[in-house]
Amino acid sequence: METKDDDGSKKKARSFDFMEMFKEARQTAMDRNQGKYEEDINTIEDDIGPSPQTAPKSSKEDPGSSKSCQEVPNEEGRDDEDMIGPPLPPGMTKDSKTSKEEDLIGPPLPPGTSRSKDEDDDEDDEDDEPEETLDKKIPSSHEISLDHGFKAVSALALDPSGARLVTGGHDFIVKFWDFAGMDQSLQSFRQIKPCESHHLKQLQYSATGEMILIVAANSRAKVVDRDGFEKLECAKGDPYIVDMASTKGHNAMLNGGSWNPKMKEEFMTCSNDGTVRLWDVNTEGKKHKNCIKPKSQQGRKLVPTACAYSNDGRWVAAACQDGSIQIWDHNKNFVNVAMLNRGCHMNGTDTSCLCFSYDGQCLASRGGDDTLKLWDVRNFKKPLKVRENLISYYSVTDCIFSPNDRMVLTGTSIKKQGDGKLLFLDRESLDTVSEIAVADTSVVRCLWHPKLNQIVIGCGDGKARLFYDPDKSHRGAMLCMVKQPRKSKQVLALASQQIITPYALPMFKETKSTSTKKFEEKVRKDPVKSKRPDLPMTGPGEGGRLGVKGATLAQYVAQSLVKRKPDKYENDPRAAILRHAKEAAENPFWIDPAYKKTQPEKLFQEEEKEEEEDPDEPVWKKQKV
Repeated sequence: METKDDDGSKKKARSFDFMEMFKEARQTAMDRNQGKYEEDINTIEDDIGPSPQTAPKSSKEDPGSSKSCQEVPNEEGRDDEDMIGPPLPPGMTKDSKTSKEEDLIGPPLPPGTSRSKDEDDDEDDEDDEPEETLDKKIPSSHEISLDHGFKAVSALALDPSGARLVTGGHDFIVKFWDFAGMDQSLQSFRQIKPCESHHLKQLQYSATGEMILIVAANSRAKVVDRDGFEKLECAKGDPYIVDMASTKGHNAMLNGGSWNPKMKEEFMTCSNDGTVRLWDVNTEGKKHKNCIKPKSQQGRKLVPTACAYSNDGRWVAAACQDGSIQIWDHNKNFVNVAMLNRGCHMNGTDTSCLCFSYDGQCLASRGGDDTLKLWDVRNFKKPLKVRENLISYYSVTDCIFSPNDRMVLTGTSIKKQGDGKLLFLDRESLDTVSEIAVADTSVVRCLWHPKLNQIVIGCGDGKARLFYDPDKSHRGAMLCMVKQPRKSKQVLALASQQIITPYALPMFKETKSTSTKKFEEKVRKDPVKSKRPDLPMTGPGEGGRLGVKGATLAQYVAQSLVKRKPDKYENDPRAAILRHAKEAAENPFWIDPAYKKTQPEKLFQEEEKEEEEDPDEPVWKKQKV
């Protein structure tokens, strides 16, 4: 490129050789690093003596020359120019056969020193330590009790971060517990009654922890935020429509629900109307997203009693009243089932819970026939293991997997006497690894949070019990147990003292406190402010108030009846009327003056004298009266 100066002469632009500039900068860095390493080596030689590897090379080669650095080969036979970073100092080459210090953890030892034999023996002992058994991994050394109410706790939920716990029960109340905000008094910070007089069946946080799904014994599920304020209420279906897919929502009691672990806006509910419905939060509950209708072997409607998503969100599972478990593929339409087993549990019983393992290969089912079964999703024909005689009297009894996927947890119920138990079963054999006895109550719900490593159970006596271990657990209940209860602040009332200085100047004299005597006398005279009662009346009365005769109408009537004079014509109404006959005849007022000119003379029938009867006259001639 050429440019012109002011005088018109041509001038060429300056050109730069970038490759040559990079080469010079790299050579300068290598020379600087080589000089630094040579100084370090000389310092070490002065302390412990010259090294046999570095002495010959330092005498023959110039440490400042770049040629000597480039001729030192590395481990792979390449020149140092191909290496990334500064070159190794002389005598510090990597030799995997002779050096054992490279496999050790920690900073390298100085030249001439070696690791002691005792340290190597300690590392071997650590590798030979046996693995911790399953029962030692259960965090159950400490226990706290959260008082929810007087009825069974039938729903539990912990948010993904483990900061808040939500409990719901048969007393229709949902309580919110914040571990960071509680102290040793263990009081909830909020309680709501979301579904009126319907007991709670399911509580679950969404995958992000922003929303809570509330499933009660009614037909409309609700979604609230973290603080309990309602965000969504599902629509109710028309009970007069036969086809359940044509209705907007459920029209019978709900049995369970669950959030989709991968899609934060989707959740699922199952109901006694024989459907499993998928909902979307963004549609504001106006209509379901998908409707799944389980069918019996005869093609009839089935009632699903429990439902669950797999951890990857692919499978949608539902347990029905005929004892079957039906699984659909979420990536396909929900017309045909992907996996089906009709004989999972006893026909006519309510399966209370379905739970997928963390690896997604195993499904646990807690049946109403007092059994717990494990199923392989890849081979869904026969159960892997079966555990019997696990008594359950609640329709929401849980079964869950431990965070390490090696144990299965479930609870047992009691009828009148005994202790409810939380059982820890080995996943491979369903043998009892450990158990926690809860005195005089049933274990309904159980939850093992993987982040906190703490276990929460809901009991039939209205309490939620939380188990933890200070050595194995993190945060959660350990935050509130170290806080002392807050003391109520006592307000001290100090009477203000007034100093009276009679001869002080007005500008320095304190104002006297105004006397309340005159003010009270003035208020007393005001009938409105003093609320003076009505004064007694001396006259007959006015405005609905009665005077002397009595304060109430009943008293007035009673006194009037007592003081009334007796009437002699009370029992003879004809005489009472005829007593006015003389006055009416002398002074006609109503009828006679109107007909005075046209009224004819009055003719009244005269009374005939009765003739004496002839005794000789025959009877048939006598006049009949």
